[in-house]
Amino acid sequence: MASSMLYGAENLAIVRGRVSPNGLGFNGSELHGRKSLLPRINLVVGNSNFGGRRTLVLPKCSVSVPRPASQPRFIQHKKEAFWFYRFLSIVYDHVINPGHWTEDMRDEALEPADLHSRNMIVVDVGGGTGFTTLGIVKQVDAKNVTILDQSPHQLAKAKQKEPLKECKIIEGDAEDLPFRTDYADRYVSAGSIEYWPDPQRGIREAYRVLKIGGKACLIGPVYPTYWLSRFFADMWMLFPKEEEYIEWFEKAGFKDVQIKRIGPKWYRGVRRHGLIMGCSVTGIKPASGDSPLQLGPKVEDIEKPVNPFVFLVRFLLGAMAGVYYVLVPVYMWLKDQIVPKGQPI
Repeated sequence: MASSMLYGAENLAIVRGRVSPNGLGFNGSELHGRKSLLPRINLVVGNSNFGGRRTLVLPKCSVSVPRPASQPRFIQHKKEAFWFYRFLSIVYDHVINPGHWTEDMRDEALEPADLHSRNMIVVDVGGGTGFTTLGIVKQVDAKNVTILDQSPHQLAKAKQKEPLKECKIIEGDAEDLPFRTDYADRYVSAGSIEYWPDPQRGIREAYRVLKIGGKACLIGPVYPTYWLSRFFADMWMLFPKEEEYIEWFEKAGFKDVQIKRIGPKWYRGVRRHGLIMGCSVTGIKPASGDSPLQLGPKVEDIEKPVNPFVFLVRFLLGAMAGVYYVLVPVYMWLKDQIVPKGQPI
């Protein structure tokens, strides 16, 4: 059964079906009076103070139907993502992370991964500059951690971080991991799935490389409900819905799938613009061996020649859409400073 934890406060089990009218987790400014457009999911709340079963009202992202994950966005291609990070790596830790992926968010998102032993074998897939890995090595010996990314420019930044000197750092593809089956105790991936042409394949790989009883922790974006943010999200990269994460994990074979919502503190819980780091999804591998899910050929062949003009247009349009999401946290921070505490923003 899938479950959700809102900002780490409660353990909530999702049960699909008809529900009571009480809402949880969204304020009035998020709904804009269009409750008839919102799907409802029952939540069984572990805290008895909530009186048992409540309702989580999830924004219905299909009010403006997004392109499916099978139709990648402009930077949801490996070659475009490679060059995107060729330039972004220069300012990633100092400009991007402070607005979208803070140390507090990182530590909160990693908590469900249950990194309880320093001897665990951990793979950090799409580890980039090593910012998430810094949180991992607080709890696991660096010599037991492997950082994998397709961008040598991002990995060059990781190699410069002293706490990561003993980590194994390798280039690789999240959809075709260079690890044997039943290899790791924990699989972590933060801020990477949005660039995967085939998210289901990447999560299937997470299942394969874990040992029996191992846990995957995937941290990624959530889809916006505000129309302008939806437009730029669909141009830029993959912003999955929460239910898509659950479906991908369960299809791959994971059990006890859970979602924990995260976000910058100055957003005050607002999620209508989407979040580049909006949830931490975990699942446990119940049996040894490969995933029971069988897939066909890979969606994208990185060896296949690309039309240079098409590549350039895609890259420029995708980068322009990305600028919007550089400005959103600044906008939300200004609103947080101006609007009195306790009032919706």
